[in-house]
Amino acid sequence: MKNFTFFNPTKIIFGQGTIGALKNEIPAGKKIMLVYGGGSIKKNGTYDEIMRALEGRQVEEFSGVEPNPTYETMMKCVEKVKATGCDFLLAAGGGSVIDGTKFVAAAALFEGDPWKILKTFGSCVKKALPFASVLTLPATGSEMNSGSVITRAEFKAKLPFKSDLVYPVFSVLDPMKTYTLPAKQVANGVVDSFVHIVEQYLTQPAHAEVQDRFAEGLLHVLIEQGPLALKEPENYEVRSNLMFAATMALNGLIGCGVPQDWSTHMIGHELTALYGLDHAVTLAIVLPGNLTLRKQLKHDKLLQFAQRVWEIKSGNDEHKISEAIKKTSEFFESLGVKTRLGDYNLGEEAIEKVVAQLKSHQMIKLGENGDVNLEVSRQILELCL
Repeated sequence: MKNFTFFNPTKIIFGQGTIGALKNEIPAGKKIMLVYGGGSIKKNGTYDEIMRALEGRQVEEFSGVEPNPTYETMMKCVEKVKATGCDFLLAAGGGSVIDGTKFVAAAALFEGDPWKILKTFGSCVKKALPFASVLTLPATGSEMNSGSVITRAEFKAKLPFKSDLVYPVFSVLDPMKTYTLPAKQVANGVVDSFVHIVEQYLTQPAHAEVQDRFAEGLLHVLIEQGPLALKEPENYEVRSNLMFAATMALNGLIGCGVPQDWSTHMIGHELTALYGLDHAVTLAIVLPGNLTLRKQLKHDKLLQFAQRVWEIKSGNDEHKISEAIKKTSEFFESLGVKTRLGDYNLGEEAIEKVVAQLKSHQMIKLGENGDVNLEVSRQILELCL
């Protein structure tokens, strides 16, 4: 196991009816900017619960945060935060809203061009407004981490940034707020969480049994509970397990002291930026091809994955690994998430465009060993056709 420092200051408030905790958790005297998306929080009752909890408080609103939040939209929020003097942000929604709010928290206090925050992947962030979240779509883990991904539509650039200054102060997780999610969003959330885990798990052995067993347990939960959530959308226990699994998948714990990959995400980001595909869809497309091309490098962990997660016991090592990759694709497909570029009417012409985007964004040394260069990325995409 490698040396590591684990830091996560976010307080999690979990369970039915917990939105009421906002009135005690947000310090008195704060002027609050409520940030949300297209209005689903008003349809499912979340908005009303938030406003009841914040009755008598100063609350401004910014709505219209889109999936894959754009720099252009979030800069409008930054302007409104500055104009109204808000000093506490509250994100209500899924990972896109929370990611966007993290950018606003940093950009509202940034001296200079806020685009630099993304161009430097967050290294230039020196201060940020405090913020909290009310999660309605479990998927990204953004409610308990310091990462964000923002798209600048003008440049077709989707870039990540991280800073310890943009951890949520607290996050409220009420599983009942996921009952009315469309099946597509539930499925996407399961896929997103699954790939978050394997980006930290399917690398090389690090003799990190605690992290491996945590990761494998989370994968089992997703494999078991994901299909049930689609069949029984108002099963509270199922929704609870999925919600907490998504949070644990990317709060830093299972990534402690182990190599991490993230090449599937970086390639997937370019597919979203260019073609507007859902983030989880891009992961479902890229991951099987990535694992297939790099299965010798990842041999030991893929074999462990085959045996411990998919419980494949028969055949030689090569067979077990191939079956594990196949079962992973089949799992995504069983949720209704297609796994080939062709399923989205994309062919060979898309490959060079994605590779060109990777080059322009300096995504030229990806993977746990930095050996996923542009040619390897091209080969991965060719396996995704």
